[in-house]
Amino acid sequence: MSERLAIDGGKPVLTRADYKNWPIIGKDERRLIGNVLDSGILAGGTAPQVQALEREWADYVGAKHCLTTCSGTAALHMALAAIGVGPGDEVITSAFTFLASASCALHQNAVPVFVDIDPRTYTLDPAGLEAAITERTRAIIPVHIQGLPADLDPILEIARRHKLAVIEDACQAHGALYKGKKVGTLGQIGCFSLNNFKNLCGGEGGLFVTNDQALLEKGVLIRCFGDEVDELSKRRVYNASILGYMYRNQELPAALARAQLLSLERYNRVRIENAEYLSRELSAIPGVIPPYCPPDRTHVYFMYNVRFDPRAAGVDCEPRRFRVAVEKALYKEGVLAGQWQTLPVPAQDL
Repeated sequence: MSERLAIDGGKPVLTRADYKNWPIIGKDERRLIGNVLDSGILAGGTAPQVQALEREWADYVGAKHCLTTCSGTAALHMALAAIGVGPGDEVITSAFTFLASASCALHQNAVPVFVDIDPRTYTLDPAGLEAAITERTRAIIPVHIQGLPADLDPILEIARRHKLAVIEDACQAHGALYKGKKVGTLGQIGCFSLNNFKNLCGGEGGLFVTNDQALLEKGVLIRCFGDEVDELSKRRVYNASILGYMYRNQELPAALARAQLLSLERYNRVRIENAEYLSRELSAIPGVIPPYCPPDRTHVYFMYNVRFDPRAAGVDCEPRRFRVAVEKALYKEGVLAGQWQTLPVPAQDL
């Protein structure tokens, strides 16, 4: 490393050439995408790549059923529609999350209700959950934020007592474990994203996972315009029995996700090893607080979140000013570091 920091005119430690593009495209991706182009089948709810991804993801997480969708946002909306959330109902979720964890309730003319987070894990704090429940509450959406599972046992117990559905927002947590079980399978429905930045990438897309046959059948209707399907021919009869949407995935994204799934465990292990290395090294620096993962959970580090304590670092300044200064210095060194969700969802203009 240069004796002078890059922000003071020194040579940056890293350049763009030091980074690999994500997702990593290899032989499996090219093979399966080639199969799609050779088949001439590009779309359809029962198309071969779509159905194969549904089977393989259900097997991977240990669920009975999976539906592909066009996004994780669509999967969340499908989940609320499938359990019957409607106008005036309330849906509880985390105050620190991506907008879709809450806006899915608005799509059903329901009201999102926010519970604060555990300051160490950034996941929904079960201690604040019961106070948020009213006679209008229909569902709880715990968010497995940045790859770390929420504390599900107390959430599930509170939901059981109040007869509420639990929909897991696992859009950032492919392969993460809660007490040895893969997230997305412990509530009534689990929702995943296949966005191009995610641990499991399809370019775009989503996954709706459930063990409940009735919810699966409702999800099938919601995903495709509410159209009924003939039991014998398995073809649409173009009779919409409920309000549905065009939330289907396509063959090319499904093929890419299938290929990525073959490497998901390996890539997740690399993420965990890198994160653990960073945490060991950074924890030795006064004022730097690495992410915390409780011992009963496996974090898959979609993001690696760091906090700063200026006083512990021997700096007398406001925390935000300190954080921005560190971010600028890292940027000059070529480090791809930045902020995510700088506003909690209830503070956003919507």
